[in-house]
Amino acid sequence: MSRQATVPFDRQDQFDQIRSGLLDGEQIIAVYDAVGVGTGFIGLTDRRVILQDKSFVGKRVAITSIPYSKITSVSVLSNKSWAGQFFSSGSIALHTSGQTYEVEMRGNQKAQHVHNVILYYLH
Repeated sequence: MSRQATVPFDRQDQFDQIRSGLLDGEQIIAVYDAVGVGTGFIGLTDRRVILQDKSFVGKRVAITSIPYSKITSVSVLSNKSWAGQFFSSGSIALHTSGQTYEVEMRGNQKAQHVHNVILYYLH
């Protein structure tokens, strides 16, 4: 069984893009498609979070790598009271010392997975 078969991902092209930029020994944990303006996808490896940002002028796209050591916190975003449900939204925010990155995923289970992976690697 290949490593790819055990990694959750939404789109093969996004998975392939993350795979093509891996460092020696780095492993992909998940790659999820994002919805809304700006972010195209979020990738999680055992070393970093990788975001595709499509919000640049002139149809430019940035691939941003954020080492877990640079993330100060991760948040679940909600527009209203959760009414007891922590993951009632499919959106998270990654906070670094200089910026906040918001990502809306296709479903709250994916947001919960991303949140939990990031929490695991924060130290």
